[in-house]
Amino acid sequence: MNIAEKFDKLGVDNAPGQESLQKNVALDLRGEKLDGPAVDFSHGDVDAHVPTPGSFEVFAQGVEEGGAQAYTPYRGRKAILEHVAKHLAAFTGAAIDPSQNVILTPGTQGALFLAMGANIMPGDKVAIVEPDYFANRKMVEFFGGEMIPVPMSYEQASGSGIDLAALESAFQRGARLFLFSNPNNPVGCVYSYDEIVGIAALAKKYQATLLVDELYSRQVYPGVAYTHLCAQKEIPDNLITIIGPSKTESLSGYRLGVAFGTAEIIERMEKLQAIMALRCSGYNQAVFKTWFNEPEGWMAARVAAHQAIRDAILEKLNAAPGVSAKPTEGGSYLFVSIPELDVSLHQFIRILRELANVTVTPGTEFGPQFTHQFRINFSQDKENAVFAIERLLAVMDRYRKQ
Repeated sequence: MNIAEKFDKLGVDNAPGQESLQKNVALDLRGEKLDGPAVDFSHGDVDAHVPTPGSFEVFAQGVEEGGAQAYTPYRGRKAILEHVAKHLAAFTGAAIDPSQNVILTPGTQGALFLAMGANIMPGDKVAIVEPDYFANRKMVEFFGGEMIPVPMSYEQASGSGIDLAALESAFQRGARLFLFSNPNNPVGCVYSYDEIVGIAALAKKYQATLLVDELYSRQVYPGVAYTHLCAQKEIPDNLITIIGPSKTESLSGYRLGVAFGTAEIIERMEKLQAIMALRCSGYNQAVFKTWFNEPEGWMAARVAAHQAIRDAILEKLNAAPGVSAKPTEGGSYLFVSIPELDVSLHQFIRILRELANVTVTPGTEFGPQFTHQFRINFSQDKENAVFAIERLLAVMDRYRKQ
């Protein structure tokens, strides 16, 4: 593979915020445009939900402080690392030493990149879930890893439906790294206790490293039990958990991420960060002070607001013939299955943008087999989101295969 081919495989056209880069495809527009406000379901609308109270004020204080906040150590400022470690230990139930086990990163995307870069050598076999976060696949390929897909029957009533026998087979075939998101992105399912314990036991048995993306673990809906793998009695020697304040807190623009876990891996991540970005943006680090410090009831209200949007959208989707989506257990995503159409999935998504001013992410970003699915992020203005779904379904009806 030459350098051009390597970067072509990264394929950023369908990444959130990149809609203008999508390649031209032949369009057969059927009917007039449907008027309505633009809704970009490829990412959350941070304008629709107010950020964590005080976030801008502490950011401004960091700017006023100047160099001490701008030029922190590569892992992050000591006081902020201590704040983060204390609250994450209380949240997850895991012991976390701020001097050994934590690094602040430029968003959780940055944490993922550092963690994979610290663990993948060319030719290494890496087990990944399908479907799971689209960047996982791209990063494995970028670092020269060989992917071994592990399927999940996500449409089951509860849990993720991960095939633990397939995961064990991946380890037996030489995979020494397994990464997954919990809650899952794009489906929104939460792994059951038995699934988490099973993953941990297999990783320990085969001496594999685990990377667990828990970005949406604060946004779990009522009645759903969440299990932090890092807090279990039996865990593998090499484990990194990734989390951060993002869409749930409407702080995505600050690009704040955290990775914590095995000290040796954190040290490798620090060395990589030192040549990639130096540090999580110094002034932005100050905003971590508001994380887990929200006013009483604020997070519960935020989760309830997203649940209301989810339920309103699901009502519209479930009423449409041939359309289905598993109710989200955690996070802000729905993975929507659609009927046969007269056009390809990518053509339909482009037509949807042209006719309805609605953007969604194709299911093929999460695995090549998902040609009849798309993902939406419902962290939006509720009224605009529901109206956008109505327009989406109206356009879909024009292209149903007869």
